[in-house]
Amino acid sequence: METKNTWETYDEKQLQEVDVFAKEYMDFLNNGKTERECIDTIVNQIEKEGYQELNELVKNNMALKCGDKVYSVWMNKSIVMFQIGEQPMEKGMNILGAHIDSPRLDVKQNPLYEDGGFAYLDTHYYGGVKKYQWVAIPLALHGVIVKKDGTTVEVNIGENEDDPVFFVSDLLIHLAQEQLEKKASKVIEGEALDIVIGNKPLIIEKKENNGSDSDKETDKPEKDLVKKNILAILKDAYEIEEEDFISAELEVVPAGAAREAGFDKSMILSYGQDDRVCAFSSLKAMLEIEKTERTACCILVDKEEIGSVGATGMQSKFFENAVAEVMNLLGEYSELKLRRCLSGSCMLSSDVSSAFDPSYASSFDKKNVAYLGGGMVFNKFTGSRGKSGSNDANAEYLAHIRAIFEKENINFQTAELGKVDLGGGGTIAYILALYGMNVIDSGVAVLNMHAPWEATSKADVYETKRGYVAFLNHAGEAF
Repeated sequence: METKNTWETYDEKQLQEVDVFAKEYMDFLNNGKTERECIDTIVNQIEKEGYQELNELVKNNMALKCGDKVYSVWMNKSIVMFQIGEQPMEKGMNILGAHIDSPRLDVKQNPLYEDGGFAYLDTHYYGGVKKYQWVAIPLALHGVIVKKDGTTVEVNIGENEDDPVFFVSDLLIHLAQEQLEKKASKVIEGEALDIVIGNKPLIIEKKENNGSDSDKETDKPEKDLVKKNILAILKDAYEIEEEDFISAELEVVPAGAAREAGFDKSMILSYGQDDRVCAFSSLKAMLEIEKTERTACCILVDKEEIGSVGATGMQSKFFENAVAEVMNLLGEYSELKLRRCLSGSCMLSSDVSSAFDPSYASSFDKKNVAYLGGGMVFNKFTGSRGKSGSNDANAEYLAHIRAIFEKENINFQTAELGKVDLGGGGTIAYILALYGMNVIDSGVAVLNMHAPWEATSKADVYETKRGYVAFLNHAGEAF
């Protein structure tokens, strides 16, 4: 079977739609470089489209009905959205699930120090990264600092043209003979990924020396003046002290906006496309659908890159709790009906797949790999080696999805994550499958996955959104 080039299937109107959609997506990437920023951006969009906050409805005991749109945010890092369908929820939902966290460097809780005339922030990398890719590139600082009194200070430095940027230094090639003999995993150690944030010492006015012993004490050089200068800047700009780093969540990400790539502008190059490309496509699909038979649901979660753990990861009960609350407001809740709803649901685990790279062709099985421009991707299974850690979708569900996509003329391809025994990866699919629902991984092919800058095809992003709309409208019909 050959993979069709999606670009060749579009007419002039669709080509224009592709570019418009790509620009919206690039804006989303620029405005959402962290989970918190993604949630803020999403909530602003969906409230304009009539979505209501679930907690407020619960507080006021307001009943829900077919066509209503509700959302629930958990700890400012995860969100679940529902559009109530015509059928009782007991019969199941059509669910899209993606993640909004991406590999990065996290600032430690006691991070600020000075060494050799430089001020640094100590970091701990998050997710699977090639550490050597993060040196000698401009970096930005995003996140929040929460002070003891509960005041939250938002930080976003390095994205505007007049902002300073930060960087991790690298050894000059002239002295790198020993470094270049190391394995790639050891060229840059995790503890060496500290960002340079300053080099100028605090200027302290000197008093006149009258020759007394106290004056001699005053003449002693002060230590860590570069660090003190940074603290003075932070105090002036944000009213924060060094101790406030203890209750901060600061993420170091590549500085700069998403860009069109290639002379033909067919691709998008940006940080964080794994998995915000699927999150955005899922979000837009939810906003595009009209009345549906089954309740449509979209889950956008945190912590997938580190195993979907924690209160905001998919392994948390926040999603199940939200479903229970929605069913209660519909007058449908019981423990048994909740179980029936979850087990009777159909889901697309919306996550990226590795794109074929001709420069590293030996890492892929060309018959079973996703190609940029090949349309939406389905991974029947992920995992590693013998499918370890995978949700392996069943043939009946795949046939059901195929029928929907062929009816709606959606361009799609199937793939695996590289050659058998070479590597692999996981998604949130297996967690939702624990409820007994049908789940399959689907999404967009990504080149340079987990690098500071990742590449996607505009056509694939657009086609994936079309596929998600078709799924929300038709999944579960006569299945």
